[in-house]
Amino acid sequence: MAKSVFETLNKIDVNEHTEKKGNLTYLSWAWAWAEVKKKYPDANYLVHENKDEWNYFTDGRSAWVKTSVTIDSISHTEMLPVLDFKNKSIPLDKITSFNVNTAIQRSLTKAIARHGLGLYIYAGEDLPDLPIWENDALKDKYLLSFKELIGESEFGGIKELWKELTKRQQNDIWKDFDNQEKIVIKEAFTN
Repeated sequence: MAKSVFETLNKIDVNEHTEKKGNLTYLSWAWAWAEVKKKYPDANYLVHENKDEWNYFTDGRSAWVKTSVTIDSISHTEMLPVLDFKNKSIPLDKITSFNVNTAIQRSLTKAIARHGLGLYIYAGEDLPDLPIWENDALKDKYLLSFKELIGESEFGGIKELWKELTKRQQNDIWKDFDNQEKIVIKEAFTN
């Protein structure tokens, strides 16, 4: 039986295509859309417009965008506020077309994630802002252990240590590895 859209897209590792800004991780919308189109050439998206044909909606105080992504006749819709660089809503009279465009691209990426691609990035987004690590020393301990195991190409140890981490910790520590170390970690999971 063929894999569902979700099963197919959810298996793709997006970590190398993310960027950390503050305490949030962003997936490149262009890369995400390219991956979708490679697997599903007929996929399409829609930027919803309000009754005045603007590409954003407003309550008179702030604004939000609405996008939909359709893959194999399955549509997922996402609404996202128009935010500033601090992820705070921008007052309506201060919103620029650049702010709206940025919100549209982020909204599209989240709608794509509802189909499976990079969904794990948003895991916990609706939870309280809890620390990723109990303290910096714990992260440092794991990082040192990983580097020792990587240096010895100890694949079994790498896998076991990786399983001890939460998804958030995995995403956070991943950014501390150089490209060669990332290759060894990936090899550990293919052997």
